[in-house]
Amino acid sequence: MIDVILDTLLDAAKLLPFLYLAYLLMEFLEHHAGGKTERLLAKSGKISPLFGGLFGLVPQCGFSAAASELYAGRLITTGTLIAVFLSTSDEMLPIMISHGIFPWKLLLSKLVIGILAGFVIDLITGLFRKKHPAVDEGKIEDICEREHCNCGDHIALSALKHTLRIVAFLLLIIFLLNTAVYFIGEERLAAFVGTRRVLANLLSALIGLIPNCASSVVLTELYIKGALSVGALLSGLLVNAGVGLLVLFRNNRPLRDSFRILAILFGIGLFVGLLIDLTPLAGWLQ
Repeated sequence: MIDVILDTLLDAAKLLPFLYLAYLLMEFLEHHAGGKTERLLAKSGKISPLFGGLFGLVPQCGFSAAASELYAGRLITTGTLIAVFLSTSDEMLPIMISHGIFPWKLLLSKLVIGILAGFVIDLITGLFRKKHPAVDEGKIEDICEREHCNCGDHIALSALKHTLRIVAFLLLIIFLLNTAVYFIGEERLAAFVGTRRVLANLLSALIGLIPNCASSVVLTELYIKGALSVGALLSGLLVNAGVGLLVLFRNNRPLRDSFRILAILFGIGLFVGLLIDLTPLAGWLQ
């Protein structure tokens, strides 16, 4: 259990700078940019999924958490958030490199899928909204009201209050998840996926939704051992957005919007994984 506690503290510590910078940006835009923010986002938001996909490639779940915060404040589009989630590689990259493998084809696939999905989602969303999908008045103030903090403070102090509140929440959730994985066992979890090949894509996608690093570790190790197809691996890795989903459900409102994003993410991951396993793309990716 000491290892579980240490892993929990380490996971939370990794998120601190990303969450703080995300809140600091939100506070700055709200206090100093005023109405210019909306106009700026409306002009530049069309290519934001491109940047979302590129940032998501960084092997670390902090960007997904930061993106969730920015989306909750409606500072990025739905497509940008999905692009970050889909391209996030979490622990897959360092694990494969430690095994002497540089998975550039997997990274490229996640990047392309994330960017394309982001642009398509923003296009569809824009058809049903008069305003640009990133522009929604009052969302930053809504977060302040829910957190019961004084947003009249200096932006650095206000951002710190937001960060500490969300980290406290994440500490509890991550601890519970790490404890569950500790008692179940990574090997048992891996065997559960590997021995059910027909349902491998579905099970991988479900495991990928577990919002901590253990899920990507299990899926990657299982693939390296040859117990998981490349399509099933992608199903799990595409939906594996780290703690970004936790942050999304914690701060984004209405709650049904968070479930909508979860459904989109899961659907894309499962569909792409199955498609790859049924086409010659599987041979190219291996």
